[in-house]
Amino acid sequence: MNVNAAIAALAALAGLCTGVIAMLAFRWSEREQAKPTRSSLHTDAVLPPGVDTVLSVLRSSAVVLDEADAVVKASSAAYALGLVRGGKLAVEPMMQMARDTRRDGEIRQIELDLPRRGTGRGEALAVSARVAPLGSRLVLLLVEDLTEARRIEAVRRDFVANVSHELKTPVGALSLLSEAVMDASDDPEAVTRFAGRMQIEATRLTSLVQELIDLSRVQNDDPLEDAEPVRVDELVAEAIDRCRHQAGTKQITMATGGTADLHVWGNRGQLAAALGNLVENAVNYSPARTRVGIAARRLPATGGDLIEIAVTDQGIGISEKDRERIFERFYRVDPARSRQTGGTGLGLAIVKHVAASHGGEVTVWSAEGQGSTFTLRLPEAGSVRDRDRDRARDRDRSSREPYETNADLDGEDQDRPYETNSCEHLSAPEVLP
Repeated sequence: MNVNAAIAALAALAGLCTGVIAMLAFRWSEREQAKPTRSSLHTDAVLPPGVDTVLSVLRSSAVVLDEADAVVKASSAAYALGLVRGGKLAVEPMMQMARDTRRDGEIRQIELDLPRRGTGRGEALAVSARVAPLGSRLVLLLVEDLTEARRIEAVRRDFVANVSHELKTPVGALSLLSEAVMDASDDPEAVTRFAGRMQIEATRLTSLVQELIDLSRVQNDDPLEDAEPVRVDELVAEAIDRCRHQAGTKQITMATGGTADLHVWGNRGQLAAALGNLVENAVNYSPARTRVGIAARRLPATGGDLIEIAVTDQGIGISEKDRERIFERFYRVDPARSRQTGGTGLGLAIVKHVAASHGGEVTVWSAEGQGSTFTLRLPEAGSVRDRDRDRARDRDRSSREPYETNADLDGEDQDRPYETNSCEHLSAPEVLP
């Protein structure tokens, strides 16, 4: 009896202990769950309501710092620029500016050049940093990337300087020549000679102004607004006509090949100007009694076929260092030759912009002393290609129909559009390796 009572007492004591332990464990769990986490301290409890949402939609890189200079919140752009590393602001001038703003509450702004992450070429990021107090304990840092704006401003500044220089040269020459004409008014031969020089300078000035207008139009207009299927052979014929006089004077042979039945989609005027510039450069930079070739072909490509137009010359060639810059505005490989030919240095820049705006590209191969090949790749006019395929399919189907008589064929020919091929197709010109 006493043994049973003892066992019952021990069981009751064990149950009591188990209950106490379970209750303590439950209370400890609730206390741990009630403790604020690091993330909740940094966002929910510390950031004022709505700030997190506002920072997520800002274009600027945003960083929020607390009293201990720890990063409370940082946008993905801030990490991409390398502003935040290891949970801390990694740019010391910005950190010092944040401390000064926290001390006196004054808004501050500074422009800095930061090293670009992941490159060893010494390139720098131009940024503008603005610091302002956020509440009583936090500091907000907004960083704007000014690299692209700086680059555009430098391009604009160089463009204005180059235009001013290019305009100043012929205008100054015209002024001097006009004075020479006045001084030589009693010498008809000298007046005639100076008048011829004035005409050359006036033509150069007119060409420069026109190419500036063309370049501005190419950069600002959308060529696809007036896009249409354009025959490649017509573009090539127009480019050859544009240079026929210069080529004849230098006895340069113009050869074409592979341009039949090819169409590109785009603005006819811009495409003609681009191809004309390539052919004109080939003629101007080729020695006498050489050949300039224009060849075209269709290239299969993902998303639609491309039309490739290659202009090959046997001229002086282009050095490797010059090939990297020939598509820049006002850049000339040989300034002395450009003055003789009346080149403005804008022709290839226009070609580059026309190709890019039409969804294509222009590339160059060249070897000094051997010549150059400029290749223009443009999207093919898909509607024209599909229409030609349908017509070919219809012709094949009609040719396989049985029991056709001559009368049926004669009647069918009367309804078909008249087709002719009066142009002789030349073999494609040789392309330099």
